Amino acid sequence: MKKRTAFSEGYLFLVTLLMYLPIIIVMIYSFNESKLSSVWSGFSWKWYEDLFRDRDIASALINSLLLGVLSSLAAAVIGTLGAIGTVRSAWSGKNVMAYIATLPMMTPEIILGMIFLAFFSLLGMPFGMTTLVISHTAFCIPYVFMQVKARLAGMDKSFEEAARDLGAGPIRVFWDITLPLILPGILSGVLLSFAMSFDDVIVSVFVTGATVNTLPILIYTRLKTGLTPKINALCTLMFLATLFLVLLSSFLGKLGNIHKERK
Repeated sequence: MKKRTAFSEGYLFLVTLLMYLPIIIVMIYSFNESKLSSVWSGFSWKWYEDLFRDRDIASALINSLLLGVLSSLAAAVIGTLGAIGTVRSAWSGKNVMAYIATLPMMTPEIILGMIFLAFFSLLGMPFGMTTLVISHTAFCIPYVFMQVKARLAGMDKSFEEAARDLGAGPIRVFWDITLPLILPGILSGVLLSFAMSFDDVIVSVFVTGATVNTLPILIYTRLKTGLTPKINALCTLMFLATLFLVLLSSFLGKLGNIHKERK
């Protein structure tokens, strides 16, 4: 039994190492003194210093942050209302609707990008920040929907029933009882949505305009001319930011579960 456990742990470690080894190499070479990413010539912070002086990167970062905030907040509202409607509804087809609501998360991004491109072209909408926000909101909704739906499914309905018995209306019950209980799920979904939106490049390439550039698209276009330590530094910072958001989302989800168990 111990040998089997040791083998499983070793196998898991090997798989994890193979998955993250390219990322580790990129992070190490972001501190490379040389302009050639394939040649190590010494430790240096200069690429990070140069990175913060790049105006194009600063502009693209602002666009990505704005896009992530707008799309994740919109997804939070739509996903939360959709989850509440699905869980509280007595309609027999609500399980089918719940499955349909998660389809954007399971659909390949290149297919989503082509669909959005055709849709916006059919409507005659100019491509830019508006089309980016709509597209990112669409594929971010499932992340909020699933988190909130899970919170609602495990929530004790007696709290809401007690509030109604005391004379509280539906809106008062939602703001005073339901919302505080599902808030960890909403925040967790928002953080995941922001991380997915901030890192997206495939869908964004299809729906962005000529005057709007996001950080992932900027990295993609610069990679065509070759990989430099400056791009390594930028990818390192993006990876660390995304990792932080995912870990924070997981922490909020666990914190919400602990709070629910104590209740």
